[in-house]
Formats: sequence, structure tokens, C-alpha cells
Amino acid sequence: MHLTFLGGCETVTGSKYLLETQTTRVLVDCGLFQGYKWLRRRNWQPLPMGIQDVDAIVLTHAHLDHSGFIPVLYKHGFRGPVFTHHATADLCGLLWPDSGRIQEEDAKFYQRHKLSRHENPEPLYDEATADAALKLLHPVDFKTQFSVGDMTFYLNPVGHILGAASVIAEHNGKRIGFSGDIGRPNDILMKPPEPMPAVDVLLLESTYGDRRHDPEDPWQQLTDVVNEAAANGGVLLIPSFAVGRAQVLEHMLATLMAERKIPRLPIFLDSPMAIKASDIYSRHYVFHRLTAAQCHAADQAVTATRSVEDSKSIAKQTGPHIIIAGSGMATGGRILHHFKHWLADHRATVLFSGHQAGGTRGAKMSQGVERIKVHGEWLQVKARIRHLDGLSGHADYSEIGDWLKQSQLPPDLQVHLVHGEPDALEAMSDYLKQTTSYDVNIADYMGVLHL
Repeated sequence: MHLTFLGGCETVTGSKYLLETQTTRVLVDCGLFQGYKWLRRRNWQPLPMGIQDVDAIVLTHAHLDHSGFIPVLYKHGFRGPVFTHHATADLCGLLWPDSGRIQEEDAKFYQRHKLSRHENPEPLYDEATADAALKLLHPVDFKTQFSVGDMTFYLNPVGHILGAASVIAEHNGKRIGFSGDIGRPNDILMKPPEPMPAVDVLLLESTYGDRRHDPEDPWQQLTDVVNEAAANGGVLLIPSFAVGRAQVLEHMLATLMAERKIPRLPIFLDSPMAIKASDIYSRHYVFHRLTAAQCHAADQAVTATRSVEDSKSIAKQTGPHIIIAGSGMATGGRILHHFKHWLADHRATVLFSGHQAGGTRGAKMSQGVERIKVHGEWLQVKARIRHLDGLSGHADYSEIGDWLKQSQLPPDLQVHLVHGEPDALEAMSDYLKQTTSYDVNIADYMGVLHL
């Protein structure tokens, strides 16, 4: 058995790991490269190692950096099964078609404005291809063994987002674990990651390998921001990721209002994808911390605006109110229309609730710029800018260390660090070398590991 690292190496994107025996080839995760242009170019390169011809794909979770390249394989003829948890399959049903739709719109925009070197720019895949690829999803339960050729697999719950799992693969008595993205032990929404069973080799994510999460209480942070915004008499705009983040914000706001720690304000969930994701989280409530009653309470606390007309009507709202809308880094989505209406108003507040990648509008606003460009127009920023820390779905290096201690791992475990930026990988390697007896390595892009 040998393993080839096709992505997620010295970057937090494009996770792909090709596991092969003499008779069987399986891809564990199949993510899009995102972010820097030099990384995104990899999505357009010829498919490495003939991965369109693998026997199957096993998917840790739905985020596009782990799953979003599967429609590309479908486009190139892949028709094998994609094994993943039921909730992950449902979330892929949202994320893949949306990704294809955005790529179609971008291609049309580039062609219309002649921004591409290609006469007829095309999307990596379109919405129809993404929809067709969904037919390949083969949902399985956590901890239920399944086989692909001469390899066996099962999924172990790992928190992070709904349906997320570690993958444990076995062949001829050799076991390899793929951590996937590891959740936090005290996450507000998701259950803690379950310990990794005994494996010989572990691919370990290192997103927060060089950072500790802010210890400040996010409940108190949100309470303070909402009360400040209400006292100021304006709107509270919350750019939000549709899957996971929007749901925890709904729950927190509903709970704080029920406990009378913040005033009962109108809350608008202005994101069709987040609305559908909330429905999925409610349906699969047994896999996260919230009860059915708490899901219902969060749903009742918000007004879901599905149509464009409903979204536009929010502008008629008077008095303090809250708008949760995509996207989380203000790179697109309906939040931009609300920015155009409110950013120049000193009564308004913008609350960022997650990491803001360099170069995004969210990052620029967090840095205190006086103007940002939206739809070709420079908007003056007079609104208050606030931040809500502590809602990350990734365990930090210390929390990962605790998770490893709880796991049934041998002292001579071979660890290969993946899914981290170079500084995070180096720091994670140093941490593990100081605190464990593991054989720790940093995975190389296109490197091969013989097992």
C-alpha cells in the first residue's frame, strides 16, 4: 500500500490523498485549491495520477477545500461511489451546485468585461455538472465498516461541522488514519471530536498549528456587541459563512434573547444557502449539541428571507435590527447590498465572526480602511467594526494535543502533517516533537509514502 499527497500540503486547501494497493485505488478527500492564484491554477492542470479512474472516493466532510473538486472528476468521466456521512452528503447538495453557479457567473463576467486572456472563459465546472455529480454520493453511518476492493474503511466523528469525520483505512493489517478537520472540545454547536483509534500512520491537520484560540467568552462578546448596536439605534450587520457559522449565530442570538441578556430585536437570515443549511442542521440534530427544541427556537427567532424581493424589503425596516447574510469575508453575497445601504451610517455596526483572509473586504475593514469598493462603487465606512472571536471550528495545537492524548495511538506513531500553512506546520511539528515520541514529518506536495 502506498499513499501520494496530491493536495493539502503546505496549504490549507486542495486536500487530496491517493491510497493504492496492487488492485485498488481510493482517493481520500477531493478538494478545490482556493486562495492564491498560483494555487488555484492547480485546479486547471491535467488530472494527476489518473484520479478520474479511481475505484472510489472517501470524503471527510463537505467543505469545498475537501470536497469541491469531485464535480471536476465527474466531468472527466469518474462514476464511482463517493462514500461519506449522510449529513455531509446533504451539505454537498448545497455547496457543489452553488460552487458551480458562482463559477458560471464569474466566467460570464470575465467574458463580458474582457478580463480573461481566453476569448471564451469557461468555469471549472457548472451547476448542472455539480448537480449530476451528487448522484455519486453513497451515504454511510459513522463507525460502519465498508470495503473498496481489498481495503476497508470507516468514519469516526470529529466535530468541526455537521457530518465531519476522520477516515480510518486498513489493508493487510496496516491502518492509516486521515484526521480530516478536527473540531474543538468545547464548541458551542458541534460535539467534541471522538478519539482516533489505534493506527500505524496518521495524516494530521495543522490549520492552527501555531495559534491558540482567544480565551475570551464569545457569549459575552456577542452580548456586548448587540447591546451596543441596539443602544446606538442602528442595524447590526453580520457577514457569515452559510454552513456552521450562521447556525451557531442563530442559536446564540435566540438564547441570549430568551435569557433577556439582549433586547428582542428583529433578526433576518438573508442567505438562501444558510436557510437550507439550518434546515439540514435541524434534521440531523442528533449529530450536534443542540436539541430539536433548541433548533426550533433558533428557527423561530429569525425571519428567513429567501427571495430577492424579501431581501430588498429589509431596507424598509426601522429601528435596531440584525441581519445575518453571506458571505463571511464579505467577498460576495447579499451582505454587500446591505453594506451599500448602511456602511456610511454611523449608527450601524458590522460584526465579523470568523477569520478574514488577506485581501478580502472583511480584512480591509478590520484593518480600518475608510472606504471599500462594492459593485464598482467606493463606499465610505462610518459603521462601527467589531469582531467575535472564539467560534472557529478548528481545534488549535493545544486542543489537538489533548485529542491525541485521548486517542489509542502507539508511542512510535508515524505522523504526517497536512492542511496547514508553512509556519503552522513548522510550529505543529516542533510542538509534537517536544510533547510526544511520534515520528513527525511535514508532507510534501506530490510526495509518496510507502506503507
